Amino acid sequence: MSDRRRCARSLRIEGRVQGVGFRAFVRREALRLGLAGWVRNEPDGSVAIEAAGDPASLAELETVVRQGPPAARVLRVEARDLAGGPATGGFEVRF
Repeated sequence: MSDRRRCARSLRIEGRVQGVGFRAFVRREALRLGLAGWVRNEPDGSVAIEAAGDPASLAELETVVRQGPPAARVLRVEARDLAGGPATGGFEVRF
């Protein structure tokens, strides 16, 4: 039986994650997993993600962002649960 609970997570990715297609990679993976939310570059060079969906899909997103696209080099991933979450419907790249 699948878990249909909706959860939300915030992720902060550090390393060589800007200028390497990381946001497009995250959006593609999030849409594949049926997640809603957003991804954006942060001024400190990290990438921030907020995603909502079922727990298994959120866990898979966290796993794939630890690898990232080929040109990325992920050094650290901070993850925390969010009380609320992004609205349903789509996953966007924020600027």
